[in-house]
Amino acid sequence: MIEVSNLGKRYGSLEAVRGVNFAINPGEVVGLLGPNGAGKTTIMKILTCFMFPSFGTATINGWDIFDRPLEIKKLVGYLPENAPLYTDLNVLEYLSFMAESRSLKGKQKEERIEWAIEECGLKSVVYRSIDTISKGFRQRTGLAQAILHNPEILIFDEPTTGLDPNQIIEIRELIRRLGREKTVILSTHILQEVEATCGRVLILNEGQIVAKGTPEEINREMKGEVLLEMLLKGNIKPSGVKAVPGVRKLLQISSPSEGVHRFQVALLPDSGAEEALFDWAVEGGYKILAMVPKRLSLEELFIKLTREGSEK
Repeated sequence: MIEVSNLGKRYGSLEAVRGVNFAINPGEVVGLLGPNGAGKTTIMKILTCFMFPSFGTATINGWDIFDRPLEIKKLVGYLPENAPLYTDLNVLEYLSFMAESRSLKGKQKEERIEWAIEECGLKSVVYRSIDTISKGFRQRTGLAQAILHNPEILIFDEPTTGLDPNQIIEIRELIRRLGREKTVILSTHILQEVEATCGRVLILNEGQIVAKGTPEEINREMKGEVLLEMLLKGNIKPSGVKAVPGVRKLLQISSPSEGVHRFQVALLPDSGAEEALFDWAVEGGYKILAMVPKRLSLEELFIKLTREGSEK
């Protein structure tokens, strides 16, 4: 369990994080989103006890970051945006060093290294010097050190940077597998990655959380309405759609093609408007080809909450 309370961090006159509050339950995979400078990396460094906040606090599995930083570090696997690699070592030597720094010894150390190499796809470069392998393999090596000691909590900052599309798919699948039994915080600019791996998102802008929840929950909170796309066949007048109880407004109508009309309507939440629209269409003798709920994509939500919020 991760609990963050009124967290803030100042760098001189710059307030990078301002009064942030959130909680993450065990086994959740949560996306931490925001534009550059929003405070994502600062929050991750605080949660990994790399730095302390200027005010507020956080607890990891009940341990306060001020009181038990060493114990917390044992629970956490951290991959910063620039993986901490020693380029004069080969991959196996590096992982062996990192295992020993995590107090892994003997058979347990060998098994954990073998597992991390397998999971991160490093078999082909295991004896190569880190300074000779590609950026993608360096990123995988950094990911391997983060999961090596089987931590309960994983914090990944841009984990797929430098990977090709096939490698990205493999790492996404690894994060999904890890998320079945571990708590994962994932920061990335690739929003498709968040949609593919995360159950919930926290969206930051200018050091504050501007939205949190599932994309569906954020949609409802932002819009205060439900969007519905309808495909109807028949001689339909837009005024008829607008007159249905619970219809807030008609947002879009396309020119009929072979008698088929496409409508996008905004409905008042919990008004029963979907059923009312269905009944209206049946009573009018119109053929219902589709009634599909519509929501903003995560990308559209991100832009609306960060770009538009910054312009206020």
